[in-house]
Amino acid sequence: KQMKVMQSINIELSGNFFDIAVAHYVLHPDLRHDLELIADSCLSIDLNNENTIENKTKFDFSTLSIDFQAKWSSSRADVIWQLYPILNDELEKEKSKDLFENIEMPLLKVLCAMEIEGINLDIELLKKYSIELNSELNENSKKINELSNTQFNISSPKQLGEVLFEKMNLVKKPKKTKSGQYSTSEETLQKLKGKHEIIDFILDFREIKKLLSTYVDALPEIIHPKTNRIHTTFNQSVASTGRLSSVRPNLQNIPIRTKRGMKIREAFIAREGFSLIAADYSQIELRIMASLSKDQGMLDAFNNGIDIHSATAAKVYKVDIEEVDRTMRSAAKSVNFGIIYGISAFGLSQNIGISRSESKQIIEQYFEEFPAVKEYMDLSIQKARDNEFVETLYGRRRYLKDINSRNAVMRAAAERNAINAPIQGTAADIIKIAMIDIANKISKEKLRSKMILQIHDELLFDVAPNEGDILKSIIKECMVNASSLEVPLIVDIGEGNNWLEAH
Repeated sequence: KQMKVMQSINIELSGNFFDIAVAHYVLHPDLRHDLELIADSCLSIDLNNENTIENKTKFDFSTLSIDFQAKWSSSRADVIWQLYPILNDELEKEKSKDLFENIEMPLLKVLCAMEIEGINLDIELLKKYSIELNSELNENSKKINELSNTQFNISSPKQLGEVLFEKMNLVKKPKKTKSGQYSTSEETLQKLKGKHEIIDFILDFREIKKLLSTYVDALPEIIHPKTNRIHTTFNQSVASTGRLSSVRPNLQNIPIRTKRGMKIREAFIAREGFSLIAADYSQIELRIMASLSKDQGMLDAFNNGIDIHSATAAKVYKVDIEEVDRTMRSAAKSVNFGIIYGISAFGLSQNIGISRSESKQIIEQYFEEFPAVKEYMDLSIQKARDNEFVETLYGRRRYLKDINSRNAVMRAAAERNAINAPIQGTAADIIKIAMIDIANKISKEKLRSKMILQIHDELLFDVAPNEGDILKSIIKECMVNASSLEVPLIVDIGEGNNWLEAH
């Protein structure tokens, strides 16, 4: 925030940075990172004490005297200055200094520039799409009321639960929430798919409502009046995995494989006279799994350019790769990505619509064919039990205090994180490194093109006329060389007038 304020009045900051919140995040990724909490935990200073000048919540800051504002600001600056050596020493002690200095701090400036730049939005497209989605919503509502033979507020979890589990009796012993209401969560409804066609309509209804409220109707409301662009805020110290998140709008949750999600991406457009380039890593988490586990089957597939899902299917189903059909490949894909997240036989059976015994057999066959993956998973869990944390290739830690818990559910969740956190966290680190390198080269080449968005494994750029080729070359070079794994990093790059075309 401070950096953006400085830039708004044409003050360019240079040199080395030390951000208190980011330092605390690197050290304690599962905690909150506001100044009040850090001051309390590190200095035993209560910034929320109602008798202190630091308690800003009681006041409208703009109505306070300049003298009061100056004292308030200087007292907080003093706390930040006191925190610096404490956090700096802790970074040294926990061997996290390289991660902080070489990835997180250089990224700070990159994210600041991206937030200031923003992105154009096709408002007319969204207005038309809003009408279309509201029409679909009305049709869905009619169908749900018709199938339930009653009129009720579909958006009310209480009323929906009563209709599904009391009136329609879809389940004999329905799950309830802590408040005593019937659970109608996404997870609960997904498990009911196939019980009654009303479930599909309810899930569809919810998807449309969410897209309308989060994107289609909401995006035009947050266009900046001066720039006429959307300026998302990237959160560098929220996700404990190391991933970035974003707010206003949250760009990480736009469904990319549905027609509706694609339509929303179509509304993100290049600035006038420019085009958009989208670049994303292909199967980066699986490539990291292959590199960390050093499983020869996975390494051979990636190093020889063989489709990993087809290669997995051939091994699991014991057929030649030419004989792998779409169903086999789809099941293998679910296993490949599911293994990273510690999928169970039940979870796989739900994902691909087969029996639990078949799923169990597929998973067992997978581990038989990729034994080093199983060894890596077991070793990750054992390391976590010994240390109560796991690390990425770049030393980013994820603390797992429940890994030795007597509570089986809590322990199982920690074990899944022990397997996944090093993989997902390494992927996050790699794209951050790529972003820093790309930003430096764009600056060095004095290009007018700008990096404007990051969505997990994907980067989006506003591309100036005649700069497409050089920018694509920079992007590919930086993303491919961001890390030296046991297998190559592959980057897919596309260009178009909007995000959908570019992707």
